[in-house]
Amino acid sequence: MQKKILFFAVSIFLLTGMRSFSQTNSKYDADEAFAPMFYSAYGDDMRAADGAPGPKYWQNRADYKISATLDDVNHSITGTVEIFYKNNSPQKLPFLWLQLDQDIYKPGSRGEAVTAISGGRWANRNFDGGYDIKSVTIKEGKKEEKANYSISDTRMQLMLPKAMKPSGDSIEIKIEYSFNIPQYGTDRMGRLQTKNGWIYEIAQWYPRMCVFDNVLGWNTLPYLGQGEFYLEYGNFDFSINTSAKEIVVASGELLNPREVLTPEQVKRLKEARESDKTVAIRSEEEVTEASSRPAKDRITWKFKINNARDVSWAASTAFVWDAARINLPSGKKALAQSVYPVESATANGWKRSTEFTKGCIEHYSKQWYEFPYPNAINVAGIVGGMEHPGIVFCSSRATGEGLWGVTSHEFGHTWFPMVVGSNERKYAWMDEGFNTFINSVADKYFNNGEFYNAKAKRSAAAGYIYRPESIMTIPDVLTTANWGIDAYVKPGMGLQLLREDILGEEKFDGAFRYYINNWAYKHPTPWDFFHAIENYSGETLDWFWRGWFLNTWKIDQGVKGVDYVQNDSSKGATITIENLEQLPMPVTIDVTESNGKTSRVKLPVEIWQHGSTWKFHYPSTSKITEVVIDPDKHYPDVNESNNTWKAN
Repeated sequence: MQKKILFFAVSIFLLTGMRSFSQTNSKYDADEAFAPMFYSAYGDDMRAADGAPGPKYWQNRADYKISATLDDVNHSITGTVEIFYKNNSPQKLPFLWLQLDQDIYKPGSRGEAVTAISGGRWANRNFDGGYDIKSVTIKEGKKEEKANYSISDTRMQLMLPKAMKPSGDSIEIKIEYSFNIPQYGTDRMGRLQTKNGWIYEIAQWYPRMCVFDNVLGWNTLPYLGQGEFYLEYGNFDFSINTSAKEIVVASGELLNPREVLTPEQVKRLKEARESDKTVAIRSEEEVTEASSRPAKDRITWKFKINNARDVSWAASTAFVWDAARINLPSGKKALAQSVYPVESATANGWKRSTEFTKGCIEHYSKQWYEFPYPNAINVAGIVGGMEHPGIVFCSSRATGEGLWGVTSHEFGHTWFPMVVGSNERKYAWMDEGFNTFINSVADKYFNNGEFYNAKAKRSAAAGYIYRPESIMTIPDVLTTANWGIDAYVKPGMGLQLLREDILGEEKFDGAFRYYINNWAYKHPTPWDFFHAIENYSGETLDWFWRGWFLNTWKIDQGVKGVDYVQNDSSKGATITIENLEQLPMPVTIDVTESNGKTSRVKLPVEIWQHGSTWKFHYPSTSKITEVVIDPDKHYPDVNESNNTWKAN
């Protein structure tokens, strides 16, 4: 018996030594790439191992009633928000946390403190803003009392007179507040002066609930600018009081059009709902005509949206306004709308905005999940690009391909994170990266690929895609230089690789829809996403999640050499390939013979479970003149010089 054990041990040693020797010039380690125990937690009643919410999944709910007044002389908002909060968790809640995102504009805020002296995208040092909280009360039944609260940077903590009971207890919070509107609101809101008046783009405009979940409890990361939002779902009933000269557009449905629009505008909106072509609601010529607004001093616009995580709005005396019908797969209809100043009303500019809005939403609805809101409104203003339920803010200067790109991207956020409510403040890639991916698919189909670049190759990205920070880095920690890559480009490219090279389009698309449908209006984690894709596709992908998302591993596949069986090319060949960097991938190879025949060979990722080199038999009948690995340049390979072998 001992001789057998010794022989086995020596054999293992020799095999291990051979494997190590084969990796001398490679950074690749199969044991690390395909290591077991990838998942930090396994399925339970809350989050099942198949990537779906478990049978006992819960999340809390926040419904809002908001009334606000816009002062377009002093550029300020005064409002009252009533929050109806429901505790569906199995825990009692002795205190609550709210977000006060406007307080990023208070002098001394953390957002200001972490802004470099040289400034930056999120800087707003010269604006004295933030909430002026006038009162906070708590109402339980018929009893209303002043709340015991404290404010810490962009968060408010309410200490409850008695803890909310688990599994359905509810409470009402009422807050009276005001704030001054920044001209530049950290690239998410603000106001733009045009020749016909200011354009106000209003977001983060009311105190709102932090999320309480089973992952972190209360999610109270401060708002620093780069990290976005994590919000509960609920119904919103809100009203905006303005000068009658303003036109207001907002998330959801306008409830009182006859009170705030002219009879002609009401008529044109009805025409637009029945038209696939853009219909003018307020033309360029009418912007300066008094008759295009009701003959009143002030008016109140009333809106409603259900099952949303937020609401935003825009107002201006300068708006040109047009609209067209959106056709949804179920047979339902929605309305694409655009508002913009006359300065943006060019044939290759915002006059195409409604066409772009309609086109991208119809595609996303058919491809992934149906658009859930009655309206999709594109607003031209100072904000370069920002998403909200049913309404987006895009640069008034955008034209052509740029306008298509920002419109498609911001409305793509309808699906991530408006429908699939991931935690943007921690995982930017779960909304920005996923959205970047679906944008790339939409580019191919909109208007016969008008803005699609079929010649673009991912191999060209190798020079910039690999950054020292991983995709999983918290947004506020990501350096500015890495933000666009690790939040947008690299995760979007990761889904392209899954779709085109690892799983195939049909399997990936089904898995992605499975994820969206399971987590619509819920709060998934990265692990829920990983589980969902693996369970639907039937493939173990921990090697890819580990290398592409959690780490910063690179791709470098190469062709090492060709040998013929018995030195006779007509009897077949042995082709040797290598994996020289840390990330393994499936292999595609084109082999060309001297007789003119070219054949494609596909090998699964599992070949790299055995080390950094792999030999395979190719049934050649004549001399091989060329072997090319990744011939379509799908991979961002860091060293393309070893991708091609040519006969001497």
